[in-house]
Amino acid sequence: MLAAALEIIDGEGAEALSMRRLARALGRDPMTLYRHAPNKAALLDAVAETVLARLDVERGDPDWAGQLRALARSYRRIALAHPHLVPLLVTRPLATPLALRPRGTLRPLEAVLALLTRAGFSAADALHVYRALFGFLHGHVLNELQELVENPEESDDLLRLGLHRLPIGEFPLLRALAPVLAAYDGAGELERGLDILLAGLAATLGRDAAAGR
Repeated sequence: MLAAALEIIDGEGAEALSMRRLARALGRDPMTLYRHAPNKAALLDAVAETVLARLDVERGDPDWAGQLRALARSYRRIALAHPHLVPLLVTRPLATPLALRPRGTLRPLEAVLALLTRAGFSAADALHVYRALFGFLHGHVLNELQELVENPEESDDLLRLGLHRLPIGEFPLLRALAPVLAAYDGAGELERGLDILLAGLAATLGRDAAAGR
């Protein structure tokens, strides 16, 4: 059932998902689905849990930075594979207090906290690290998903991105950035951002350890 729900979201967006739409896809009576999910909100939460279950963290690995980097890469892969799901993962938790969110959506947080506290971070600092990491990741994937190419076969950057449609008198700088925008490398941008973030975290951990905190 959840695989079918995810398929609908992938193809048509979360707005298209309903119990009736899902029942049609499964060839079942809509009422039978309510045994598994009481409403659309619960169904969306279950889909999010299923997808986030793919994020794996080796809590006992002493290479905490390597684990966070692997987690970030995995999250990006999920986002690129299911772009219509990204707004659900990023914004839906805002409407739900932390303790009331589906437990499956909280497991990556618990895993990161365990990883970092075993590496020497305080629990509070581990939470700050998690927030910084996922704040960066959410911003990155949203930015990357905006880098859509209008005409992939076009060799001219301005035409390839569709920026020729913008009046040059109103958007001269944006149009001039066509070669830079066309050269966008999502994987490379992720790695550069992680380099900066993780280096800062490692330096902070080292200072705190030296100070006996």
